[in-house]
Amino acid sequence: MDAFRDRVGGLAFGGDYNPEQWEPSVWREDVRLMREAGVNTVSLGVFAWASLEPEPGTYTFGWLDDVMDLLHEHGISVNLATPTAAPPVWLTHLHPEVFPIMADGEPFGFGNRLHYDPSSPIYREYAARITTRLAERYSFHPALAMWHISNEYGPTAYNEAASAGFRRWLRRRYGDLDTLNDAWTTRFWGQVYTDWEQIEVPSIPRTWMNPARKLDFKRFTSDALLECYLAERDIVRSFRDDVPVMTNFMRFFRHADYWRWAPEEDAVALDIYPDPAEDDSHVSAAFNYDLFRSLKGGQPWMLMEQASSAVCQWRLNVVKEPGRMRLGSLQAVSRASDSVMFFQWRAGRGGHERFHSAMVPHSGPGSRTFKEIAGLGRELRLLAPVAGTTSRAQIAVLFDWDGWWGLEETHGLPRSDFSYTGTVMRHYTPLWERHHAVDVVAAGSSPDGYDGYKVLVVPNAYLIGDEGAERIRAFARDGGTVVMSFFSGVVDDCNRVRPDGYPGAFRELIGARIDEYWPARPHESFTVEFTDGRRATSTWWRDDLHLESGTALATYADGLLEGRAAVVENRYGAGRVVYVATLLEQAALDAVVLEAVESAGVRSRFEGVPAHVECSVRGDEAYEYVFLLNHSGELGASVPLEGPGTDLLTGTPVPGRVELGPLGAAVVQRPLR
Repeated sequence: MDAFRDRVGGLAFGGDYNPEQWEPSVWREDVRLMREAGVNTVSLGVFAWASLEPEPGTYTFGWLDDVMDLLHEHGISVNLATPTAAPPVWLTHLHPEVFPIMADGEPFGFGNRLHYDPSSPIYREYAARITTRLAERYSFHPALAMWHISNEYGPTAYNEAASAGFRRWLRRRYGDLDTLNDAWTTRFWGQVYTDWEQIEVPSIPRTWMNPARKLDFKRFTSDALLECYLAERDIVRSFRDDVPVMTNFMRFFRHADYWRWAPEEDAVALDIYPDPAEDDSHVSAAFNYDLFRSLKGGQPWMLMEQASSAVCQWRLNVVKEPGRMRLGSLQAVSRASDSVMFFQWRAGRGGHERFHSAMVPHSGPGSRTFKEIAGLGRELRLLAPVAGTTSRAQIAVLFDWDGWWGLEETHGLPRSDFSYTGTVMRHYTPLWERHHAVDVVAAGSSPDGYDGYKVLVVPNAYLIGDEGAERIRAFARDGGTVVMSFFSGVVDDCNRVRPDGYPGAFRELIGARIDEYWPARPHESFTVEFTDGRRATSTWWRDDLHLESGTALATYADGLLEGRAAVVENRYGAGRVVYVATLLEQAALDAVVLEAVESAGVRSRFEGVPAHVECSVRGDEAYEYVFLLNHSGELGASVPLEGPGTDLLTGTPVPGRVELGPLGAAVVQRPLR
């Protein structure tokens, strides 16, 4: 990616460009405005399959030749897409089997989005063909800077092709039917399989479905999509292997395990659309940025899509007030994005997204939005020195797709309304508000375990394999602090309850056993009393904890579990474990998390700075870049620094304190030597 950064001169800035939707007379106006706004990169051809191959085997590359040449002439680099997210209608008419069948048995039908079965051999054949043609023609075009494989992979299909692919996947995973039957506990309800051909993908459950089968189907679907990506990636690499290749991931996307995908990407790229109608959407965005930075071990990532203002997919699509787009863009850069890209360059006149905002909206270059875009482009050029730098953290939050699927995609739990991401955010928010740097880690294998961290936060690790559980135990044994929430360690990676009672993998770790899980009734609440006399309310869930080596930090003060532990501390090896056995009110959970962090010796560099000011740092061996972003539209803030520096946005020296107005921002460069 260094060559790409050098090519664009620092941070990539631009958006999805769809010239096939416009007459050629518009193209020259587009590139003129791109230069005016400071655009240096566009994603091109994402949905252009029908324009490139209007009939089977008939290719019309002339228009794309002209656009590539025009962009190169004006110094704009191209992230060239394979258009395989949008199969043309002729393909679905020739081969209707490429349509995904939905879980209810109904075909998807043309005119929808993502209308392909990723397991379809026919779809893969035609996708490979158009990808090959593009790579043959453009691999050495001087405008080409990156390959953008397909777009937002996501379809789930229930076709026969999917069933056949599922069976192949299961054979690779289990080897033989005896192993599969054991893993799936098929003797329950007499579901034993005696032939591989008996296994089909799970459709809509009419009663209840085998949870292990459903879990493996989620894993298979993620891997089937990944196979599509790898096939196209390998084609373009076969023509030229020095051009970076990526696809665009999505925020909190449940249907693809990005830990498995990220090693196959030259750069992790994210599409994210924080909702301006939600007051805390920037906090969720921050977690996603930390996650996507962490997917490739802290390497800079790419903000590939966002909105300049309103979107069009929600019931109420609120505009971004002046300054919000700038602030959100700088937020991504502050958390190690090396790009600020948008969907899309010019607002489309028709189609579903005709009211989706764009860099050039329907009101044209005289609009507020375009003026803000041009202003952002000027500022991003000033931030060129931050490109290639990254962030470091002493705190890690565990985020695991297997665990997410186990909680939300399978049946038969003590309650069925878990929100995995909601629990993750409840634990992340106090860290964000106190300006702690946070990485995100997987439960799976890693050669370094969790080396380098002092605190590991483990929200709702309901489903965890033996290796993942041992990594957490080893982290604590070696002196780390673990903060863990209820309903963790319960089942293995086959969704089977672990032997020897709850909490299965973590009984010795938390120093307590759990007799029963007690989901709370609607509107039922309980009082929790801490050992220092503080009281808090809990709801939704309680563990019936029986202490062994652990000690109570808080107990239930009422209800049938009165006197039982609600928060437990345990010394495990050289480390400390804090286990929260109920859904505490947010302020009480904040206090538990922050006390554990402080006790572990982790201090925020920005202690005392109000929560509405986001403080984050990225850097290298020579400089650090302190980003200060005021998310309040009403309040200012005065932020002290550890020493003098220079605000890159204004070029002015900063003696040791930054004054921020509402929605204000500063990026302070400080030498480290």
